Amino acid sequence: MLEGKRIGLGITASHCTYEDVIPKIENFTKVGATVVPIITHSVLTAATRFGTGEEWIKKIEALTGEKVVSSIMEAEPFGPSNPLDCMVIAPMTGNSISKFANASTDSPVLMAAKATLRNGSPVVLGISTNDALGLNGVNIMKLMNSKNIYFIPFGQDDPQGKPNSLISDFTKMVETVDHAINHKKQLQPLLIQY
Repeated sequence: MLEGKRIGLGITASHCTYEDVIPKIENFTKVGATVVPIITHSVLTAATRFGTGEEWIKKIEALTGEKVVSSIMEAEPFGPSNPLDCMVIAPMTGNSISKFANASTDSPVLMAAKATLRNGSPVVLGISTNDALGLNGVNIMKLMNSKNIYFIPFGQDDPQGKPNSLISDFTKMVETVDHAINHKKQLQPLLIQY
């Protein structure tokens, strides 16, 4: 399974999902994995109705027992010198999806993902975006067709109110990572109904 594996957990600025995603870190530690937390600049600096960056970082570091990686320079060694067994980005915003699909590496999270792919290891994406079935659809399809990239199963979270929005079922994060590392397969079904 995942015992002894080093899992990078990249967190981007989908602030409304942190309450759901961050506690899932324990699911990795319970199966014996080490979680290395990596955040974007907006996670570090934003203060929203969902909490401040400082509050979330404190929770993340308490759950992982690791210091948060918050700069591109800190993330770059996840290439050959300090590799991860798998990089998870959850939640992954539409902005980060677009940048990742088009090889723009302007955050610690995307640098760690690029370094992980360079090592031939899997990257697992947990999307949370209001434009997945809009302008970002092409980027999601591009990533789906890329080697060593897997998705946490996702579906429409509010088809009537936000018809272009998709969000991953974060309860399937550990299972998706297990499939990516140990079976080199996409967890199915990929498209789910909420």
